[in-house]
Amino acid sequence: MGWTGLSAPISKWCHRVTDVDEAEGALTKKLAVDRILEIPQGLRKRVRQMFFAHSTGDASGADWQRLQEHLSAVAEMAATRGAKFGAGKPAALAGLLHDLGKYTAAFQRRIAGATVKVDHSTAGAQEVRRLAAGGEDRGVAELIAYAIAGHHGGLPDGAGKGSSLADRIKKTVEPLDPVWRQEISPDAVGLLPAFRWETDPSRLAFQLGLFGRMIFSCLVDADFRDTEAFYQLVAGRTVDRDWPMLPAKVDKLIAAFDHYMREKQRAAADTDVNRLRAEILTHARSHASQRTGLFTLTVPTGGGKTLASLAFALDHAECHDLDRIVYAIPFTSIIDQTAAIFRDVLGGDVVLEHHSAIEQRSSDKERNFDEGVSDAKLRLAMEDWSAPIVVTTNIQLFESLFSNRTSRCRKLHNLARSVIVLDEAQTIPLSVLRPCVAALDELARNYGTSIVLCTATQPALKIDDGFAGGFAIPPERELAPEPGKLAAMLRRVQIRRVGEMSDADLVSALSEMSQGLVIVNSRAHALSLYRQATEDGLADVVHLTTRQYAVHRRTILDNVRARLKTNLPCRLIATSLVEAGVDLDFPVVWRAEAGLDQIAQAAGRCNREGSRSVETSIVTVFKPAEHKAPREIAQLAGDFARMADKHDDLLSPSAIREYFGEVYWRKGSALDVIHERDPDGVVRQRSVLDAFKVDRTSGPDFAYRTVGENFRLIESGMAPVVIARNGETAELPALDALAELTGPKSHAGRVARALQLFIVQVPPKARALLLANGHARFVEEGRFGDQFCALVTGGLYREDTGLLWEDAQYLQSESTII
Repeated sequence: MGWTGLSAPISKWCHRVTDVDEAEGALTKKLAVDRILEIPQGLRKRVRQMFFAHSTGDASGADWQRLQEHLSAVAEMAATRGAKFGAGKPAALAGLLHDLGKYTAAFQRRIAGATVKVDHSTAGAQEVRRLAAGGEDRGVAELIAYAIAGHHGGLPDGAGKGSSLADRIKKTVEPLDPVWRQEISPDAVGLLPAFRWETDPSRLAFQLGLFGRMIFSCLVDADFRDTEAFYQLVAGRTVDRDWPMLPAKVDKLIAAFDHYMREKQRAAADTDVNRLRAEILTHARSHASQRTGLFTLTVPTGGGKTLASLAFALDHAECHDLDRIVYAIPFTSIIDQTAAIFRDVLGGDVVLEHHSAIEQRSSDKERNFDEGVSDAKLRLAMEDWSAPIVVTTNIQLFESLFSNRTSRCRKLHNLARSVIVLDEAQTIPLSVLRPCVAALDELARNYGTSIVLCTATQPALKIDDGFAGGFAIPPERELAPEPGKLAAMLRRVQIRRVGEMSDADLVSALSEMSQGLVIVNSRAHALSLYRQATEDGLADVVHLTTRQYAVHRRTILDNVRARLKTNLPCRLIATSLVEAGVDLDFPVVWRAEAGLDQIAQAAGRCNREGSRSVETSIVTVFKPAEHKAPREIAQLAGDFARMADKHDDLLSPSAIREYFGEVYWRKGSALDVIHERDPDGVVRQRSVLDAFKVDRTSGPDFAYRTVGENFRLIESGMAPVVIARNGETAELPALDALAELTGPKSHAGRVARALQLFIVQVPPKARALLLANGHARFVEEGRFGDQFCALVTGGLYREDTGLLWEDAQYLQSESTII
């Protein structure tokens, strides 16, 4: 389909060809000899004859990388990446022109050692617009210009203050040597891929914005790969960065999965629940041959949806020769658990686990190719998701899809022709729900990607549900057998709403049960309730919140599971972190008022295996007397209250659908909101979808930088503190990682990844108080700034309560940790 058929406004823009200013013609004038003479004597002859992309320590230039070779290699690699979604030509053109500004005397002086600042990105952005004569090719050339202009500093905004694309196009840059036309032959014809383009101008603009970001991904990944390969060759070493390709291994992975399931089912008891799990697995796999696109997997908690979705993804990838499986999880608290399951099933050489509570901080301009072999392979895979199976977080997935940074966008092209499983799909934050839905829909529509919305509480995101701009998912794309019937068959609890309960009431109720779980809405309430229970002399009480770091929480949960399994007394007080992917099986549960989806998750921790009667397995929903719920949770609780009396079974698909309808109706336009701080410090709301526009006269105005800098899946406002305990409870990985920071060749990225399971997130003011009172310090602050804040006072971290940052102003500082 030609660009002219997309829509009238876009067609008019695409056919508008503006003449380049006469001043820009100076870019192609021949370099004067006296400019070249400024280059050191030993290089004059060589530089007159050829241009270089990268230099080395050899002053003679004998082993420098020729610019023509670099541009050709990047173009070829970018084309391979873009070809997966029909965009090989525009990706190749971006690669061929991205470093065009290096065909200048100034840049050649710079890489020869001169101290001179050179903008080598703008020239290519200007030239690609000049090469595309008009029509649809001119339109794609505009997108390529964004990618070239931003291939180091990040995608710019189209207009506005700062270094916008509009400013870059008008900029006078260093003249290019005309030899570039002899060394490279850019082809700027036939650039538009045969996508299913929207006719609605606003949705079309969003499509084009994502397409431009995909071209950018192909370019920056190819640029990095070729640059890296050159420096590795010069250094005389190689680094193993290659992962096995999924199509080459998928048969063996399916065989490994089948073997694992046979052993698992052989050891499992012959119960109704286990038979249903087997049926769900078989039914999901039977749909694997359906064409790529959107799917739902609606399975009640405890129905085995994690393994069923993995099996479908493997079979589906085999049927359609797909490149990878991306499993996105909403909570970092369970990502390591899921990755461990996948490694157990499939082996460790195919699974990449990618999340980090402490981000590696490096400029997009930094290119460090001097890391250890194993770390380099892991780091690169985290940047471009080249592994066949990636287990990551929703934050990594969605913030990358809307990022403008090279380091985050490098992975985007690898989402094409993949299977993306969204575990707990209902947890996408409401404030960015519409743009996230639009991005997923576009991946399924034009990039050969299959999306599986996997959850017990399927959000009402389909057009048929009344969600504007939602998914078109027909009934046959549901992977579970009859979700309504399945929910009834897997019903294992009763939900009872009781109104207000005080902490004393909860402690009294817990005392009557040897095993019970209470889930509240905040860390403060959990700590207060735990203290009330211990003061009242209640035995066998366990406290679990994000006051404890991940490794510590894992130990606590292992102990809880052991006590439940052996019928020992166990009374757990926890926050909602216990609701997602944590396989606990309590006889009774109390849940503070929240949204219905959270209540359903809480119900999944009660009678999980169906070994008790439904009549005695009670989930009590209560309103806390002393503690107000956070504002957002209180609103969701109100949405639940408005529809609860209309349904006998609150866990049925129809009840879940009506609940989400209430939520989305209440939020309205607030389902697409980011917060932007203007130069005067004023915070303003902005729509992500409205940030991508195409004007019929001036062309595209894509706010890549603004969206990228302000799109946050979770605006927690929290700050990390590293907990590295010593003595009898030594956490050696954390201690060793912190010690590595003091070494001369320490790598912040490797240390950050090692520490991600030893972090407690605290309010920024609380961390400032810890630092001010000497209870915490920044490790190697001179080199890493405030990136690594470590607790040094052991008394503030206790086995039962975790980190008590509130005591920072009372407890005397003592360096007992590091």
